[in-house]
Amino acid sequence: MRERTRFKVRLLNFSSGRPLVVIDDEAAKRLGVRPHERLVLRWRSREIVAIVNVAWHIPPDTMLVNDEVAEELGVKGGEEVEAEVAPPPRSLRYIRDLLGGARLGYEEIKCIVKDVVEDRLSEVELAALVTAISQRGMGVDEAYYFSRAMVETGETLDLGVKPILDKHSIGGVPGDKTTLVVVPIIASLGYYIPKTSSRAITSPAGTADRAEVLMPVELSPEEVREVVLKVHGCIAWGGALRMAPADDKIIRVEYPLAIDPFLVPSIMAKKRAVGATHVVIDIPVGRGAKVKTIGEAHYLAREIMEVGRRLGMEVACALTVGEQPIGYAAGPALEAREALYTLMGRGPPDLLDKATSIAGILLEMVGVEGGRQVALESLRRGKALEKMREIIAAQGGDPSVKPEDIPVGDKRLTIRAEKSGMVTWINNAIIATIARLAGAPKDKGAGIELHVKIGDKVGRGTPLMTVYSEHSVKLQAVEEYLSEVTPIGVGKPGTEMLIRSLLAPAPHERPTVLER
Repeated sequence: MRERTRFKVRLLNFSSGRPLVVIDDEAAKRLGVRPHERLVLRWRSREIVAIVNVAWHIPPDTMLVNDEVAEELGVKGGEEVEAEVAPPPRSLRYIRDLLGGARLGYEEIKCIVKDVVEDRLSEVELAALVTAISQRGMGVDEAYYFSRAMVETGETLDLGVKPILDKHSIGGVPGDKTTLVVVPIIASLGYYIPKTSSRAITSPAGTADRAEVLMPVELSPEEVREVVLKVHGCIAWGGALRMAPADDKIIRVEYPLAIDPFLVPSIMAKKRAVGATHVVIDIPVGRGAKVKTIGEAHYLAREIMEVGRRLGMEVACALTVGEQPIGYAAGPALEAREALYTLMGRGPPDLLDKATSIAGILLEMVGVEGGRQVALESLRRGKALEKMREIIAAQGGDPSVKPEDIPVGDKRLTIRAEKSGMVTWINNAIIATIARLAGAPKDKGAGIELHVKIGDKVGRGTPLMTVYSEHSVKLQAVEEYLSEVTPIGVGKPGTEMLIRSLLAPAPHERPTVLER
């Protein structure tokens, strides 16, 4: 029989993203628990499993708890909680099987995902899961099983209407504010598009960061439902919705490791959770993107489409140019400005082309002929702008906001060409790093405004880009970084190869089984 001990609770007053407690080393020995193992904590009718940390010189009858434990148990400090050692989660056996190269069935994967959601796995064990999948790849069956399990262990949105349209970009290209244009276009034409988006982790701005400049994005599932049924569209932060929550916990481990083995289930689970029936996935391709070659992109697209089919969604994948930022702005406020200008008919051509092309694909998937032209007409007649203002108002923002009303950083640095020639390349990764050093996405006014794109001719001294920051010290960090790197290449005229194609399921096409 396991040892049970009572501890008096003291609050740590910090959040670590998972339930965590700290106890004295003598108390740990008495319980028979080691660092990173688990305790079951009980108070009144509530129970939680927490990861153990061990320290010294803490009173042996005292337990320090973080915000996650305090909120789940409902304790405020001073209460006595009962603790006992938790048995190792069953999913650890399956993670060891994965490390050995085994393929898992749905029940084993569902067990892993359930333990992830319930915080029964430590960061080390989660890292082992992510590393195992990264090393041996994920087949289509497993991608489907993980997607399905992620949906079933989180909240789902039921609007009670169909069709539900959605879009997603796999990312990797700075300045991609396409969603801020696509959502109001689709909604203005009477279709429902409940867009849930992420915040930035390695980029200058995620869609939620851009949208937050214009309106609140931390909506509850009930608020999302109310907004979408009222104005047909929304742009909300997915982290507040508990849809496919396992994905958010896995991402927290993926990004420090700079790997993304759960890309397909991450995307497809969240699309299914909002009830999407028709989805376009944007896969940027090129030297500066996550996906470098057309071959890679086709393989990924087929896998995404097959998983989507199994989840009951019709999915098309657009392979888009990923060689340089979309538009001229990178950073929350600058991108929100550019999106509004685009809705007003004054946006950059590449953003206009990409947004209307993706909107057009979505429209054609639900039977609208000449989808891109219909999307362009929505912009030309001001219907998309009017709809965007309705969405902003419904989410609690100022519907009369103008691009020039949006403040940007007042500390600025302009980078100029050191020689004459043509812009031959723009390094997406360096652009993203500069914007983040300037303060984006936390500082909404920080970012980069490009003055040139690939193919433009420049003279010596021509402005290439301006960096915006809200703090002088951050701009100094940008200057130091720029002394080591070259974000924009200027050289002899060459030829830019554009990449644009579409993969969509053919009628009665037999599913292709792929192994990654």
